[in-house]
Amino acid sequence: MQPEEKKLDNPVWYSLNEEHGKFSVVYNQIRFYHPEYCPFGGFTEEDNTSIGINKYALLTDHFYVVGDKPSFKSKIQLKNELVCNQMLLKEPLDFESTECITVLKTINQKQDLFNLVNLVQPGYFKSKTSDLGNYYGIYKDNKLIAVTGERMKMNKFTEVSAVVTHPEFTGKGYAKQLIKHTTTQIFKENKTPYLHVAESNYGAIKLYEKLGFTTRRKISFWNLVRN
Repeated sequence: MQPEEKKLDNPVWYSLNEEHGKFSVVYNQIRFYHPEYCPFGGFTEEDNTSIGINKYALLTDHFYVVGDKPSFKSKIQLKNELVCNQMLLKEPLDFESTECITVLKTINQKQDLFNLVNLVQPGYFKSKTSDLGNYYGIYKDNKLIAVTGERMKMNKFTEVSAVVTHPEFTGKGYAKQLIKHTTTQIFKENKTPYLHVAESNYGAIKLYEKLGFTTRRKISFWNLVRN
């Protein structure tokens, strides 16, 4: 395994040490995204996590530590462990795109993005998540009906995230085209696209595998809440 790929074992920590450093809240050996951007943290030394977790819990009462299980004190409760497949795409996708894809940049477009993602996947997408990377969407009759974008970013890897289609417009291949567009832009930056998908989301995993993504490993998102 290449040293750069090994960083994917701790994606939050390395994203906040590399391209996303300006979004970080640092407590010794644990780093978090500022909660307005993303409720994720990562660490390198388990012995030092509890103090930082308690401090971060003063900023938000619901968050995730990604990777190894952290240690925490009685003020914090483990709500659940979300186990995900971490999947990589090694080659650009090669099929024809037929939809008009919009870069979501304006205030109104970002609000449309926020509303759609939280309709389908509530809890992860925060008020400033759209500032972490580029997000793309498909509009029909002036309604945003499908999106995909970039979340965590390292020097050599960018996470594909918010693969969301409005429930009334599923099954039409919109996600497939948005994934192609997003990953193409990532490859143009000489980076490798990767993503996380719940291991129980068999339909999404099947789609990603059909597109050429391969599972690199299982990785846990430890959902912590403040008592």
